[in-house]
Amino acid sequence: MSNIRITKQFNFETGHALYGYDGKCKNVHGHSYKLSVTVIGEPIDDNQNVKFGMVIDFGDLKKIVKEEIVDKYDHATVFNKNTPHLELANELKKRDHNVILVDYQPTSEMMVIDFAEKIKNRLPKNIQLFSLKLQETETSFAEWFASDN
Repeated sequence: MSNIRITKQFNFETGHALYGYDGKCKNVHGHSYKLSVTVIGEPIDDNQNVKFGMVIDFGDLKKIVKEEIVDKYDHATVFNKNTPHLELANELKKRDHNVILVDYQPTSEMMVIDFAEKIKNRLPKNIQLFSLKLQETETSFAEWFASDN
């Protein structure tokens, strides 16, 4: 049977700041992110299976991405925990803000790498993550492809 790629798109709002950056993005700001998740696999060929003809049920893919990414990152602020932003993060947490501390500079490039690992770890063994596209603005995005890694 043929390998087929399927894609599901997600939207979430996330804030971040780039410590040490020499432009405006050193300030805390946010984006309306769009995440496209593409997986690849063979459609199920067992006509007794309720998911007959599917690579993966879009609902199952949605559950994985919502639990690993959207539900955690939506309306959160992401800071690199290895910078003085840790102080700001702790203050925001005290005020009941949703803050995510990561061990990397929270650029779209680094976030898409992190997201790829989180999603890959949850996919069924017969399904592979093919690519991710994390769109930060209408004209700016980072892409991750399994074939490059």
